[in-house]
Amino acid sequence: MNNISDFLVIGSGAAGLSYALKVAQHGKVTLITKSTLEESNTQYAQGGIAAVTNNADSFEKHVADTLLCGAGICNEDVVRMVVKEAPAQIQQLIDWGAQFDKSADGSFDLAREGGHSEHRILHNKDSSGAEIERALTAAVRAHQNIEIREHCFAIDLITQHHLGQMVRRYHTNIDCYGAYVVDLKTNKVETFLSKNTVVATGGIGNVYHTTTNPPVATGDGIAMVYRAKGVVENMAYVQFHPTALYIGNERPSFLITEAMRGFGGILRTQDGNELMNKYDPRGSLAPRDVVARAIDNEMKLRGDDFVYLDVTHKSASEIEKHFPMIYQKCISLGIDITKQMIPVAPATHFICGGIRVNPNGQSSIAHLYAIGEASCTGLHGANRLASNSLLEAVVYAHKAAQDTLHNLRRVSIRTDIPDWDYEGTSYPEEMVLITQNYKEVQQIMSYYVGIVRSNLRLARAFNRLGIIYKETEALYRRSTLTQSLCELRNLIQIGYLIIKEAMALRESRGLHYSIDFPPK
Repeated sequence: MNNISDFLVIGSGAAGLSYALKVAQHGKVTLITKSTLEESNTQYAQGGIAAVTNNADSFEKHVADTLLCGAGICNEDVVRMVVKEAPAQIQQLIDWGAQFDKSADGSFDLAREGGHSEHRILHNKDSSGAEIERALTAAVRAHQNIEIREHCFAIDLITQHHLGQMVRRYHTNIDCYGAYVVDLKTNKVETFLSKNTVVATGGIGNVYHTTTNPPVATGDGIAMVYRAKGVVENMAYVQFHPTALYIGNERPSFLITEAMRGFGGILRTQDGNELMNKYDPRGSLAPRDVVARAIDNEMKLRGDDFVYLDVTHKSASEIEKHFPMIYQKCISLGIDITKQMIPVAPATHFICGGIRVNPNGQSSIAHLYAIGEASCTGLHGANRLASNSLLEAVVYAHKAAQDTLHNLRRVSIRTDIPDWDYEGTSYPEEMVLITQNYKEVQQIMSYYVGIVRSNLRLARAFNRLGIIYKETEALYRRSTLTQSLCELRNLIQIGYLIIKEAMALRESRGLHYSIDFPPK
């Protein structure tokens, strides 16, 4: 049975939900998500959303901070567009019901984070992403033109390839007609057809063992577009958040927001000495790539598993007021952050690369858009400025909505698409083959393609991942679909793209740091 709509949205974070709300009054929207509507990277974002909203700040300052953090490879036109669009999209979020903290005079209570020259982060305590997700989810659930399909996993995008025609990467004649989607409750594959398909599937964090991302972040959208011969770029630049709570093997790692360093938190080694002063004049407020490498280096030099983030010199009442979720989490572990330092270590957090899109969110495949973390817009360059990600998500949701609505009447739905072919497949009998390969992929990426890389490590990772790729593809061809098998396949594809692009770089820049090409 085919599911037909004007707009097919894959993913339910800030990008996908915002887009759905913007286009819903103009046609039928089908929104699919492999978990519940609320489960996304947005839900776990703590710090907030960056925007110029006060007279002490300016668009030029925000642009300059973004370009500096991006290490010379941001698209300046895109940076300027996103920064200038920010206030209007913040207001749209507020109109949908999102609430941001305010000072006594009614102005926004703006935080400052690493790499920012001004206080410009709008937030809701330390649960900003959850607040944005709450507001958007409520609005989407209430909209009669949006059909929500939870626990549905997009497997592959539908193009001319499925009609027996040859498609090649970088060719401009590829069309997207929708997606094959497996209903995880029934294990049946359905065909979703649409005039416009929007990939908003979020990040790739689970390709590494330690990540702040939820389990659903397995790079599905990026992998699907690459398999469909779409253009993917900038994948070498993986951002490791410097400060994830260090409490052993908990997954995902609990994030300690960058706003805590903006609040005055100081990074210290385990002997209590301040850590960042010898690495960067900005100290603990240096950009994330600088701080993560510094922490990684200190841990290796000293043989430690973590460093400390210290806010004990700040007012206890202010700590509890601004960071209630972090305070309660740490209390539950026996750590009173008003009196004790917080053990932290870096964890995979964000991918600066992804599906290449133009300023309207259009991918290299016609009628296929990518927004949010799954996309590569040119905003982040080689390193993302803190709290620019939620901003990028809502701005590009707006741009993509404008573009799809402008072209809506010119697009027709293709209905001669074959059903999914189950022939010759059976349920995988040995799930250990999937789970073990999943763990091996994460170990390979963590050990060899982490914060610091080398030619030797990358080559070893590439070769070992190749073996797992062959094993998994053979299993995929003879098996009916399961979520774990599809996610493993996508993670292998993501790992390959990260390694391949890292091997091609002959420099250290931003988030890609190679000991074979030290910075000049």
